[in-house]
Amino acid sequence: MQLRLDQLAAHLQRELRPLYTLYGDEPLLVQEACDAIRAAARTAGHHERTVHHVVGAHFDWGELLGAAQALSLFADKRLIEIRIPGGKPGKEGSDALQRYCQHLGEDLVTIVMLPRLDKATQSSGWFAALDGAGVTVRIDPIERKQLPAWIAQRLAAQGQRVQGGEAGQRTLAFFADRVEGNLLAAHQEIQKLGLLYPAGELSFEQVEVAVLNVARYDVFKLSEAVLAGQVSRVLRMLDGLEAEGEAAVLVHWTLAEDIRALKRVKDAMLAGRPLPMALREQRIWGVKEKLFERVLPRLSDTSVDALLDAAQICDGLVKGLRHPQWPSDPWAALRRLALMTVEAVGTPQSPREAEGRWLALRA
Repeated sequence: MQLRLDQLAAHLQRELRPLYTLYGDEPLLVQEACDAIRAAARTAGHHERTVHHVVGAHFDWGELLGAAQALSLFADKRLIEIRIPGGKPGKEGSDALQRYCQHLGEDLVTIVMLPRLDKATQSSGWFAALDGAGVTVRIDPIERKQLPAWIAQRLAAQGQRVQGGEAGQRTLAFFADRVEGNLLAAHQEIQKLGLLYPAGELSFEQVEVAVLNVARYDVFKLSEAVLAGQVSRVLRMLDGLEAEGEAAVLVHWTLAEDIRALKRVKDAMLAGRPLPMALREQRIWGVKEKLFERVLPRLSDTSVDALLDAAQICDGLVKGLRHPQWPSDPWAALRRLALMTVEAVGTPQSPREAEGRWLALRA
């Protein structure tokens, strides 16, 4: 039985199943989902709790199967948690999990915690057994565009809200910029607002003073921001990645790989392949597929060739070589390459972003 995360609370109010499988890479949301299941299990009398960590190739699956079938020492109903941080139980573990699902007792509730899983793993026999025997909850990360609404929802839960209209949207956007990529810290900043200010409306000034800049940036999210033409976010993410000590070589590889993929898809289209087929051949799926579909029609052959040349120059710069027409600092060169790509795939979103892009290109 598949459930969305936002359906879990209502489900637990109605019933408690013997098995719950949670998979995803967002620690805060995974923890909150586990806490909700634990609370429902305690209410139903499951007071004895055992945790098994599956780490390495020497985990004793027999011990787990034996623990599931053993009687409680105190005649209580039991809760067993199985944590598989690697997401791969191995052959022995696969067999054990399938046997485990065949012998779920009425006095036992089990929570299985897994990281984000690829499609092949979700099609495996052991995962199908878990899904068929209980409730499966996929826990997706909160993307940047969803973050303002998520923050507003969390504020409302503690009796607070931002101003209405455009002023409130500006406040939520500022908050999201400060905590992007760091949901646990975002949760802590929201709680801090609850401690600092009473219930009711929060002004922009209150949020600005209270919320720390705790954003953490993902180099692959940078790639999406570049293709989406989000100039301010691109510059902010590059600053953050540099401050966090990310390798300039990795950032360059990510940007250059997108440029090479744009070139390959463009060439395939010129050879007569439909765009969807060209994207599949280049293994471009999900969010990037939509971005490529948007930018490719407006991208000229000349622009792609210029980007390839720029990526080659930048490759040398991040490895210590100099170029007379480019800045010697690797991160300044990366900013120029990123903004050249933004320039090629679209237009700036506002005069302010246009000015920021122009200044960075001139650097």
